[in-house]
Amino acid sequence: MKDSSNFSAAERVESLKAGSLAALSCLLGFGAIALGNSFILADRLDSLASLQVREIDLNFAFRGTIALLGGFLFGVTYRYAIRRDVNPQLKSGAVLAFGLVRAFGQLDAGLFFEAGLSFEAGKMPALQELLPFAVRGVESVVLFAIAGLVLDWAIGRSWIKPFDS
Repeated sequence: MKDSSNFSAAERVESLKAGSLAALSCLLGFGAIALGNSFILADRLDSLASLQVREIDLNFAFRGTIALLGGFLFGVTYRYAIRRDVNPQLKSGAVLAFGLVRAFGQLDAGLFFEAGLSFEAGKMPALQELLPFAVRGVESVVLFAIAGLVLDWAIGRSWIKPFDS
């Protein structure tokens, strides 16, 4: 059976390298952000106490796995999106797209399941109830920004080759 894609095996290997590096970057970033949240934000602001990691449990491992998989998908997509362009809007657009999709997913799930907040009867949740979701939204963008910077650094050193179209 003939492969219908135009991607060579070498291109696929480079994409695998980009995805793996971005996945590792997101996982390490996730861990660093969780530590920062636990020891800095949650410790100083009562409204952010929900961000504190008290133990490494299944929930934390699942969130880390999601960061890892999201990072892998970001790395592969980022490599194809930026190609050999030196366009900062394209790079930041890819970071924002992935970061905002992750942030909105967390907001959607969190508002209705984690915090039990609702928008019924036109009543908006208090700002302090939304603050943890805003912090997690910023975290999401920061995770992919870290991965994008690491990928740009690796491409600049020719460890990963940019996609040739």
